[in-house]
Amino acid sequence: MTDDSAGPDYSDLRDYAAIGDGRTVALIGRRGQVDWLPIPNLDSPPVFAAILDAQTGGCIQLAPVDDFDVKRRYVQGTNVLQTTFTTAKGSVRVTDALVTGIAGRLPWAEFARRIEGLEGSVKMAWKVQPGTKLGTASPWLQTTTEGTIIRVGHTNIAVTGLDHGASKPREDNGNSGSIQGEFTTRSDSRHLLVMVATDNEPLHFPVPENVDKGIDRTIDNWRNWSREFHYSGPWAPHVQRSALALKLLIYSPTGAIAAAATTSLPENPTGGKNWDYRFAWVRDLAYTAHALVRFGLREETQAAISWLLRTIKENGPELAIFYDLGGNVSDGVTTHDVPGWRGVGPVVSGNPAHGQLQLGVFGDLFDICRLYVDAGNVLDVETGRLLASIADRTCDLWRNRDAGMWELPEEQHYTSSKMGCWQALDAAVHLADLGQVAGSSERWAAERDRIKAWVEENCWDEELGSYVMFPGTTDLDASVLLHGPSGFERGERMSRSIDALQKELGRGAHMYRYSGVEQEEHQFVACGFWAASALVCVGRHDEAIARMNKLVKTSNDVGIFAEMISEHDGSFWGNLPQGLSHLALINAAITIEELTEK
Repeated sequence: MTDDSAGPDYSDLRDYAAIGDGRTVALIGRRGQVDWLPIPNLDSPPVFAAILDAQTGGCIQLAPVDDFDVKRRYVQGTNVLQTTFTTAKGSVRVTDALVTGIAGRLPWAEFARRIEGLEGSVKMAWKVQPGTKLGTASPWLQTTTEGTIIRVGHTNIAVTGLDHGASKPREDNGNSGSIQGEFTTRSDSRHLLVMVATDNEPLHFPVPENVDKGIDRTIDNWRNWSREFHYSGPWAPHVQRSALALKLLIYSPTGAIAAAATTSLPENPTGGKNWDYRFAWVRDLAYTAHALVRFGLREETQAAISWLLRTIKENGPELAIFYDLGGNVSDGVTTHDVPGWRGVGPVVSGNPAHGQLQLGVFGDLFDICRLYVDAGNVLDVETGRLLASIADRTCDLWRNRDAGMWELPEEQHYTSSKMGCWQALDAAVHLADLGQVAGSSERWAAERDRIKAWVEENCWDEELGSYVMFPGTTDLDASVLLHGPSGFERGERMSRSIDALQKELGRGAHMYRYSGVEQEEHQFVACGFWAASALVCVGRHDEAIARMNKLVKTSNDVGIFAEMISEHDGSFWGNLPQGLSHLALINAAITIEELTEK
């Protein structure tokens, strides 16, 4: 197997599968290499980041010495990856897991690779080579009574395993911060390579035999979770894989849900649009709540909603559009002096959208709470008061310009933002009718109706046959598709808007975000699924199903989606796994199942 034509140092983004343990996520390429792994947390500086810096970013390598072919899959119902390498002399299977404990995640990071000989003999080479944490630390080796330790700033790393005839690990003389080794597999042979790490804490040296058992325990843990997952509708395998991808983004220490597992993967070849998505967006959590409630996943639903409401109360009174995974308001962006994927920079930590006004976030928050209550739960008194104050704030602010859902630098009266305000007040009235929120529900209902009338008068273009991006423009915006499912419009105007959006922004089953953006980025994966959801909301069931059948086939070989996909060659762009892409798939499948006539 050879790497893509762009060069051997950077893999195509389609090549990556993701594994995780509830605290961090590793990306594994088709050459068996781990090119991304932050330690200890998903939003920590990455100790392994070759995906952004091929020379000094750091990588964990394991592959046959000779040329090979690759097949891979996730173990059914899990986020444990199996890769089969086949050479001219034999074949070998590698099972990769971020190991979990008996009662959840381990208090340290434990990445385990089980290597099983299947046929013939295969000479394997491996290396654990930490990087510079995006240019902030230099790896070095220290000899201890328990063995060699790799230090990278405050991060401590040890490498161990079961040799079974493998050569002893040795220091790489060409790079004093790495450890490497070789071994040969034979039919029915079994080897184990383990990397264990902590950050600013003592380092636990695991017993290899226990880690080997831990791989099986991790498989069982994932399967136990999958058994609690209830969905048997259309596209069930794709929905389950997307649910498992989303589970990787749920940060178990707090219940926050990250938008994606990476930072700075570019949206286009010229750079500039390189963002850090390792934060929890209120919008994404709202869409996740749809899936969690529908799947009957009570613990994740309670944790995510409780985290969000607690975070808003602690950081109020203004509602931020996103928070860090610890529940704090993010502030500031750091640019790192590393090249970026295929030299496309910048590489950053932090997201510049933190201070924007996005009115649609009010609808996202209320949608979460409405779903939660309608699922048979009860809001606490303080949350009810908080929601009442935010409903009043929505009444006061909906006439303002904002940055819109797409976090644009030009503030406008974005149509989808007004629709989001309508959604917020519609949910507020609903919650008030149920006695969950005490406040001026008459005012909320009146303002809700004013918003509806304003949008219909100012944001509809009869000649185009579509809702426009904002009043006075002929530009179109795919985010209005979200408001078929929200209930704002499920009639002729939404149906005509779908057609107009497809004509201008659609390329096959996928779609660009808004008019003109195809000059600077690729198709936004979520938008195609939003179109499928909107189609079934307006009664066009057969078209919705046909679109879904095409869309689910555009993931990579193991069912992972990035943020964007090229209309020209199907390549992935942007951060991955991208939560919004997988959420859009899940919610489209659910919406189609619920609204399609049996």
